[in-house]
Amino acid sequence: MRPKLTKDISVESFKDFYWLKEELQTFCRKNGISASGSKIEISNRIETFLQTGEIKKPVRKLKAKKIEQQVDLSLDTLITENHRCSQNVRAFFKTVLPKFHFSTYIQSYFKNNVGKTYRDVVDAWNKEEERKKDPSYKNNIAPQFEYNQFIRDFFSDPKNQGKSREEAIEAWYTIKKLPGNNKYTSNN
Repeated sequence: MRPKLTKDISVESFKDFYWLKEELQTFCRKNGISASGSKIEISNRIETFLQTGEIKKPVRKLKAKKIEQQVDLSLDTLITENHRCSQNVRAFFKTVLPKFHFSTYIQSYFKNNVGKTYRDVVDAWNKEEERKKDPSYKNNIAPQFEYNQFIRDFFSDPKNQGKSREEAIEAWYTIKKLPGNNKYTSNN
């Protein structure tokens, strides 16, 4: 049985169970902890609070003053540290790549490739599109998306062939109520 998320919960119990981001944010608000940031950042602040009683402030990234996006974007435009995936940028890439959208892969590419050009982005997009044609291709699922990973792994298990999405979701609801990790195993 999953315990209630209160300031009296042990760190071990907190880490053993799955919590919705909304539950974590509610806990933070009740205990004077910042509820902003990713689920992982919020969980880390709660864990520190439960261990030490310390209320950690979120790490704020200094944002440069808002700079208007370049009006004249080209394949030679450089990716800067303050790059934004804006409508202007999307419109530019759609002129070069008609099916372009800000996928997780491309957003990560922008974030991790400061100094490269939009031409490099086009190359990266095309390479990713080629990889997607491989039947064994699977995009990476970020660690905070435990549900998505569970559902993918559920349907990857040969013993679940022919099972419905509802059955996968039911299995997810069962596993997330139990202590321990929420990864799918064929024993679930």
